[in-house]
Parts: sequence; C-alpha cells; structure tokens
Amino acid sequence: MTDYDIRLDDLTGAEVTNLLQFHLSEMHRWSPPESVHAMPVERLRQPDVTFFSAWDGDNLAAVGAIKELDAAHGELKSMRAAPEYRGKRAGEAILLRLMAEARQRGYRWLGLETGRPEPFQPAQSLYRKHGFTECEPFGDYVSDDFSMCMEQTL
Repeated sequence: MTDYDIRLDDLTGAEVTNLLQFHLSEMHRWSPPESVHAMPVERLRQPDVTFFSAWDGDNLAAVGAIKELDAAHGELKSMRAAPEYRGKRAGEAILLRLMAEARQRGYRWLGLETGRPEPFQPAQSLYRKHGFTECEPFGDYVSDDFSMCMEQTL
C-alpha cells in the first residue's frame, strides 16, 4: 500500500473542499434525493465529527470522517477517494485510520450507510474486506432497493 500521510483536517483547504463538493455532486447524480446522506462541509466541521485527509506528497488522495453517535457508537461519513486514487488503496488507508480512531475512543460499534447499486460496489467490497456486514437501518436511515447500512462490532 502507498504510504499515505493521513492528517486530522480542518476542512479549510481548497483541495479537500473541492473533493467533498465532487462527492456531493456524485451522490446527487447516483442517488434519489431522499437517499443522499452525504454531509456538506459546514456539517463536517461540527464538534461531533472528526475529519481526516490522506495525502500522497502534495496530492490529496482520499478523505473520510467519523461522527460520534454516543460514547460507544460511531458512524463513518464522507468516505471518498480522489478519482485518480481509486483502486490505489487510498480509501482503505482512510478506513483503517477511522477504525483505529473508533477503537482508540473505546467505541464498541461502528456503522455506515452506503448505496446498493453498481457505483457503490467498490465501497461495499472495501467495507466487507474489513469486517463490515449489512445490518438493520440505524438513526434515520432506511433499508430499501437503493440504500443499505453496514456495521462492525469493535
């Protein structure tokens, strides 16, 4: 795996905000409006969210966040590899960092919501590779032909 430099990020850099805007626009392109759960930058800056970015030198490779649901539960948010880093394990590097963060915080459970259709298959495969399984919806999510939740007990 490329040795990515993973940083706690304050979401002020143009590269990061541009990748998040790209992520939001793709979610709106691939998802029905009621199934777009990606957070805008302003929401990702809130105190219950910790955001990380992965860098390859001066190039942004991937981003991801962990949202605290309560003292024992967290949720992965805004997982996205830059297009030129898809398939280069940048998303995996962020996922592993977020999972380590969850364990460090003492979370017992980590969840996420993703899509079922083909554009979401690489994300589902990555999550399954690292022990996530499909679960019942949590929070305000629903499970339907488009959306699914996944979980891992830590």
